[in-house]
Amino acid sequence: MDVRLTVETAAARGVGKLSRAFGRGGGTTIPGKLLWKVDPDAVDRLAARLPGGVALVSATNGKTTTTAMAAGILGADRKLAWNRAGANLLSGIASALVDARGAELGLFEVDEAALPETVERTRPRVVALANLFRDQLDRYGELEIVAERWRATVAALPEETTLVVSADDPVVADLAAGRGNVLRFGLDDPTHRRPAVQHAADSKYCVRCGTPYEYEAAYVGHLGDYRCPACGHARPELDVAARDIELHGLESSRFRLVLPHGYVDVELSLPGLYNVYNAVAAAAVAVALGVSTEKIRRGLEGFSAAFGRFERISIGRKELVMLLVKNPAGANEALRTLEIGIPPVLVLALNDAIADGQDVSWIWDVDYEPLLPHVQHVIATGDRADELGLRLVYGGLERNRLEVVPVLEHALDRGLELASAGTELVVLPTYTAMLALRGILTERGVVPPYWDGGQP
Repeated sequence: MDVRLTVETAAARGVGKLSRAFGRGGGTTIPGKLLWKVDPDAVDRLAARLPGGVALVSATNGKTTTTAMAAGILGADRKLAWNRAGANLLSGIASALVDARGAELGLFEVDEAALPETVERTRPRVVALANLFRDQLDRYGELEIVAERWRATVAALPEETTLVVSADDPVVADLAAGRGNVLRFGLDDPTHRRPAVQHAADSKYCVRCGTPYEYEAAYVGHLGDYRCPACGHARPELDVAARDIELHGLESSRFRLVLPHGYVDVELSLPGLYNVYNAVAAAAVAVALGVSTEKIRRGLEGFSAAFGRFERISIGRKELVMLLVKNPAGANEALRTLEIGIPPVLVLALNDAIADGQDVSWIWDVDYEPLLPHVQHVIATGDRADELGLRLVYGGLERNRLEVVPVLEHALDRGLELASAGTELVVLPTYTAMLALRGILTERGVVPPYWDGGQP
């Protein structure tokens, strides 16, 4: 028995409880930070204690939802150590390990930049890499920098580690080239392809020779069925796929999930093609861990929404729908989902805190234009409300349909005032704006405290 580790984790748990008792969000990371400071190797030893090993999920977009979906599948018959509150740096993972007494399996979403050290510390049984998009350039740098770090990490993985990758992302799929123990997932339904790759797509050029890819189907950004006309580099065969996809506005989606040993039809209570991607990625993680087809179906169909990613919140006779956006690819997919049933009132909230990314130039790569002629009223809010308002005006929004309301609470109230009874107010916030808006709703008694018990 590691007496020192037992004492350290008990002390860290106590600090976390105190932090949460005083309503401090740091309750999800402070225990891990304290443990890391006292004993830098504690994460390694805690992860090694898990009899079922560790599964890691990383991506630019969708890692929180994918991991939560995987938890819905895997947690049905085993106790998980899971960073459910979304604290995805090593301190957050350490905190999840501290709180996970009696856990069998570790399931952690991991920040893209934190992946190399997390892999080294936890020695995972499964590593799932879902996508790479341009995001927070002030923090990560260009996409290629993250890709090279991931490449070195994958190259160092032991052969027994199962690598799960998106076959639809040329950069991510190429990380698995030449490796044996791999599961590849993606979409296989050309009826949902875009007419062309978006202008802001990130990986349009062949990773082998630099020639622009040709796409049989482009689904989300640069994700799709691609082929290089010069050297022939193409999307590999899919081991886990979504086919026969049906999208039902903001309500739900349906698809046939094709697995290595059969298929099952899935009714997902989340909208959008990007959530189908998240579901297929989660299913691939479950396949890598030996979960049955029926358990995968039940887990996906029982899933509602990850915190802040797609939430419906009733406020009197109106309903607030919140969809997190943080980069061009994610914002474009949220807007694409709204095109099916365009809301009369839309609130866009743009902050520039460190967690959002301080460079907000990405809003100029978001395709607001198809939606703007059809929305009756748009409210721009947040720390960078003025820049967002300017972007919308340049996108063709008439000034009499735009209000710039920098204070989030005032913008929320104005949106609720404009939304008619029985209708939806759709809010697209960046990360810290989402937390702030939810904090306002908590103070008003509309939603429970996010940090209650350290869980969303």
